[in-house]
Amino acid sequence: MTERPTFPGTRPADQPASGEQAASADRPVPAEQAASTDQPAPGGEPADRPTADLWAALGGSADLLGRVSFHGPGDVLPSGLPVRRLARATVAACSLAAAELAAHRAGGPVPAVRVDQGAVATAFVSERHLTVDGRTPVSFAPHSGFWRTADGWVRTHANYPHHRTRLLAALDLPADAGPEQLAELLGELPAEQVQERAFEAGALAVAVAPVSATMHPLVERRATGTAPVRPLGDAGPERPAAGIRVLDLTRVIAGPVATRTLALLGADVLRVDPPHLPEADDAHADTGFGKRSTRLDLADPADRAVFDGLLATADVLVTGYRPGALDAYGLAPDALSARHPGLIVAQLCAWGWTGPWAGRRGFDSLVQAGVGIAAHEAGPDGRPGVLPAQALDHGTGYLAAAAVLRVLTEQRTGRPGGRHLRFSLAGTASWLLHGIPPEAPAPDAPAAPADGAPDTGTYDPARWLAETDSAYGRLRHALPPIAYTGAPTDWSRPPGRWGTDAPVWL
Repeated sequence: MTERPTFPGTRPADQPASGEQAASADRPVPAEQAASTDQPAPGGEPADRPTADLWAALGGSADLLGRVSFHGPGDVLPSGLPVRRLARATVAACSLAAAELAAHRAGGPVPAVRVDQGAVATAFVSERHLTVDGRTPVSFAPHSGFWRTADGWVRTHANYPHHRTRLLAALDLPADAGPEQLAELLGELPAEQVQERAFEAGALAVAVAPVSATMHPLVERRATGTAPVRPLGDAGPERPAAGIRVLDLTRVIAGPVATRTLALLGADVLRVDPPHLPEADDAHADTGFGKRSTRLDLADPADRAVFDGLLATADVLVTGYRPGALDAYGLAPDALSARHPGLIVAQLCAWGWTGPWAGRRGFDSLVQAGVGIAAHEAGPDGRPGVLPAQALDHGTGYLAAAAVLRVLTEQRTGRPGGRHLRFSLAGTASWLLHGIPPEAPAPDAPAAPADGAPDTGTYDPARWLAETDSAYGRLRHALPPIAYTGAPTDWSRPPGRWGTDAPVWL
């Protein structure tokens, strides 16, 4: 039988049990370690326990948690799992990290953070709210989805043309085979056989698995030296990351959400893609706000020289490729820290950084299937279910942005040097499945959030949508959910055409 993806804990024997201590030691923070408890956090009881757990995992001071509050509709992101609590906690932690950096840059106290749950819910499905000149993009292609197999279910992902081509080839189907032919064939094959044939061909299919009791780290933080970092001048609260240069080597949702958030806060974000790997216009229209985008072939000497010039003066590098995929280009974390000792390297992947599935391709929908979320959310007929948002992607994106912002503050308040940060969709999934207690109403009480957030009305996403002109046409888009006193309310620029900007810093 094929080995299933497992997510072993990585806490070494000498790692402290406290999330705050572990974070300050720059060691991995497993999902079970970030699990909520009933014990008060140091410095006072936080308004929201999952936010406190995340903030501790990022090394933040518990004294700042009293500045966080929530408001807005409580009927958002309904699910059998605590998706609403995950979503608002990642946004709250990111907002608090931005507020902390803003206080350092501008002087004065850390601004209050007041997160609107409606804004969070809208942002977590930003790709579904996007319209381009009135047209609604298609979220999933016809060959993507759940399919019944001879012994269960499988989830495929074929949104990109090259993934569809590989999937059909892996199953010995003609290149023009439609969904009906795919369904007929899959119904005759065992789910794990489909999964492994797809893997060998570079395609994407994952057998729907039961909920796993094993874990994957939620956050991994490691200091990479004590080199001084570039000083920054004063900045207003609406642009706490002004002057920060971010190289963005990410695709699809999680990484682009992280860098879109850093761009919102004033960072100069330059996305770099290989010329041979095109991006879908609609995907870039959703996640390209605030950024610029260029194309460089790192195997070409001239392009590589340009990239190295950009990297030499970058403050942050964010990557979203499989473990080891960029090592041949000299972009392994240890090699980077040796050449650029003050650099923050933030890495995101699908299945985690260790274990038999670490090197596999993955997307949010596939991870949901592989770790048991799809089985947990199954309907009465046994058909696998999905979360109300691509919450693993969006949550990991805001978590990664929060970690980068926290390091930017640490580097300038007594802890200089580079950092290596690692995140995965599987780690976020572990936290959702095992680290956040479900919400249960008290007996004979109306169903309402049990964590202090008032339910202030029915959710209507229109409040958190805006329209703007762009190179792609008139866009309707979700507004950013980052919320603290003085925070920006929209991006400074709409997305430009993918890959058309000059490879230079502003």
